[in-house]
Amino acid sequence: MAKSAYDIDLDKNPANYQPLTPLTYLERAAAVFPDHTAVIHGKMKRNYRDFHTRAMRLASALAKRGISRGDTVAVLLANTPAMLECHYGVPMTGAVLNTLNTRLDAPIISFSLDHGEAKVVIVDREFSKVMKAALATAKVKPLVIDYDDPEFSGEGERIGSIEYENFLAEGDNKYVRSHPGDEWDAISLNYTSGTTGDPKGVVYHHRGAALLAVGNALTCQMKKHPVYMWSLPMFHCNGWCFPWTISVVAGTHVCMRQVRAKAMYDLIAEHKVTHLCGAPIVMSTLLNAPPEEKKPLPHMVEFFTAAAPPPEAVLAAMKGAGFNVTHLYGLTETYGPAAVNDWHREWDALDSPAQAAKKARQGVTIVPLDAMDIIDPETMKPVPRDADTMGEVMFRGNVVMKGYLKNKSATEKAFAGGWFHSGDLGVMHPDGYIQIKDRSKDIIISGGENISSIEVEDALYKHPAVQAAAVVAKADEKWGETPCAFIELKPGKQASADDLLAHCKKNLASFKCPKHIVFVELPKTSTGKIQKFKLREMTKSV
Repeated sequence: MAKSAYDIDLDKNPANYQPLTPLTYLERAAAVFPDHTAVIHGKMKRNYRDFHTRAMRLASALAKRGISRGDTVAVLLANTPAMLECHYGVPMTGAVLNTLNTRLDAPIISFSLDHGEAKVVIVDREFSKVMKAALATAKVKPLVIDYDDPEFSGEGERIGSIEYENFLAEGDNKYVRSHPGDEWDAISLNYTSGTTGDPKGVVYHHRGAALLAVGNALTCQMKKHPVYMWSLPMFHCNGWCFPWTISVVAGTHVCMRQVRAKAMYDLIAEHKVTHLCGAPIVMSTLLNAPPEEKKPLPHMVEFFTAAAPPPEAVLAAMKGAGFNVTHLYGLTETYGPAAVNDWHREWDALDSPAQAAKKARQGVTIVPLDAMDIIDPETMKPVPRDADTMGEVMFRGNVVMKGYLKNKSATEKAFAGGWFHSGDLGVMHPDGYIQIKDRSKDIIISGGENISSIEVEDALYKHPAVQAAAVVAKADEKWGETPCAFIELKPGKQASADDLLAHCKKNLASFKCPKHIVFVELPKTSTGKIQKFKLREMTKSV
């Protein structure tokens, strides 16, 4: 590329260029609003000055233990203050934060620890049993730190060599954080749900995290000092980057260990919560709560949901309950939400069915994303904007992952043709809004969690009475979708639905187990391939 006058003697230097990172957002909030409440957890309230200090102490303590650029710190934590501190303290050292799904079983956690080469593990006492089992089979031997949350009242042993608060005491609150040498440096590692074989390690960089954090504030129309309730797991895409977003607007994090209706209504009423995110199951939990658990809301609360679009009746009920629902769409590989159903004021005049049809669409790009389109994967050309022609949803921009850790072939396949291939199939409407029509690879999204039909089928095939198994998604009012298994038994063999369910529970995390088991002769093509599209139709009568 030929140089212009604007390229000569106008170079990058420390005065005019610094790598983007979300770490500066907490530093600014602590400097500008040191006394503003940053974190609420039970009876505990912590201001931005102390939040920042604790993050620095964590970083310092990790650095003293030899943690530095490119090392992995894995955490198995609920939505607690420690989880928020890890989102800053870990990358302050240049290390990479790996938030582990608290709902997974020991073998998957063990795989993740080994694949990510975890040097440190911070584990909530509630999850010590599964982590202990995972560590027993893992090849890595990390430093294990126990986290005792005062709000946890259940059982759980300490399995580490030091408790979290004692570990923080080793740190220096004057610690000078490591600046990323390049905004392309990794900031976090998030594992997919293993929809095809082992989970893939999705790597985020500082640039993407910084941009999406600001983008979230714009997408959610957050004013200064919002109050954000943690109904979305922070282990999921780093909580869609909201641990960093809230510092941008000097807001308040309201932590919550478990998503329960009474707790949510109480917290919203007490702390005047303005925003929350969650899967459709969170909406069901709020709407189906008994009257004695509900409380009048102090104002209209903004609710952001992903996964399957909410039905018309649910949207109407949420509005009646005081929640304004906005539909988002994205993947782990896009740091969480990459598209938003950006609402037009004139649509308010439409009747309920027409509004529901508009809200069912996944929408348009969020501000930090360069482009999203429905593309024919064979020609790599955009499909017509006719709301009918199917293609693959593809993304391009700075909030697309760095790639898959130690998986060059999967990374190259995902980025073929200069676009990220989502694997989701959809159509483009004339106004530029996309709508998902199907999911490739038969992924089932239940309560916001991805479930591989192949993984469930593999578990069922291990039962001695099963000759053939096929698992598809069945629509569910509460969970959005649940796994439905269709089974052919071997001649002369017997097994009940309860037998197979018990078998699955020994081989799978509970949320992956089929909610329905049907014994049938599976429909097949002339070549013996199971016709899943027929099974999906059959779920409507199950």
